Amino acid sequence: MLKGLFAAALLAGLAGAAQAQEQEAPDYARYREGLFLRYLNAEPGGIGAVPRIGLSLNGSAPLRAELDSGSTGIVVAAEYIPGFDQLPSQGAAKLTYTSSGRVMLGQWVVIPVALVGREGASVQTEPMPVLAVTEVQCLDYARECTPTTSPHNIAMVGVGFAREADKQSQSTPDKNPLLRITGGAGPRRQGYILSLEGVHVGLTPANTGDFRYLKLARRPDGSDWQATPACISLNGTTPPACGTVLVDTGVSVMFMTVPVAQAQGAEGTLPPGTQVAINVGEGASAFPLYSFAVGDGTPLAPSAIHLRVAPDRVFVNTSFHLLNGFDVLFDGEGGYVGFRQR
Repeated sequence: MLKGLFAAALLAGLAGAAQAQEQEAPDYARYREGLFLRYLNAEPGGIGAVPRIGLSLNGSAPLRAELDSGSTGIVVAAEYIPGFDQLPSQGAAKLTYTSSGRVMLGQWVVIPVALVGREGASVQTEPMPVLAVTEVQCLDYARECTPTTSPHNIAMVGVGFAREADKQSQSTPDKNPLLRITGGAGPRRQGYILSLEGVHVGLTPANTGDFRYLKLARRPDGSDWQATPACISLNGTTPPACGTVLVDTGVSVMFMTVPVAQAQGAEGTLPPGTQVAINVGEGASAFPLYSFAVGDGTPLAPSAIHLRVAPDRVFVNTSFHLLNGFDVLFDGEGGYVGFRQR
């Protein structure tokens, strides 16, 4: 339950949001293909860990994989992929997780994929590239990394967007399994909704009600959508610092980059009690999303905040804790993000 100062700040933000110009909602009336996959580790009432989903490769027994909206692409230790050496390959593969500092190296092999929920519900992709990991390297500043040429226990399902600029240049939308779903009897809107207990695969009128939408811009090369615009204010400092936000289900901590004026002398972390407010969108379509006080222990607050002070970038990674208060939608075809308060 939201309590005290956090609840007041959140409700105030929502009241302010009602005054902002609404972004017109996309029309999903003709789409009926949608399925809910419950996380393997779902618990009623709250999310306290990185969500897990079943991952089956070419009909194999499902692996217990992390569902990560902070990266794009399925990343699996090569030993888990049946017939790895005989599969079609798209060449050398590399994906860097900047939060941990791990660098995955291997081959992009083409294989059908199934994602499986806790009750056995599943969706199937067309044959698509999967990163078969044969080596793990570490960045110089890695927080959590052990290099190896015999990787084990690696199974990640990356479903994020606009990640190419963050050392994931090969992580284009064709690597996102939730945008490659096949089957069904009618038209499908390729997109998904991350929620407290699972993921809705495919956007329909039944699962998209009551969202507030933002329309994303295209990357200059047209290959993907750009990241969600956002502004950060610490302790009410104005003007806020504006850049982008990433809803990342793959981490429990918040990563934040702000300029000196917002940091107010803080570096490395934020002192307990610091008020953090995050708005999303730009111009008339912008609205307050949520706010919290560092260390207040409320469900939407991250377990820790890693702060970087820089003059050239503004960024916040919310961690999976945002799902304790909001469902988060991504429309890969139309280029929309949406937030729905629960």
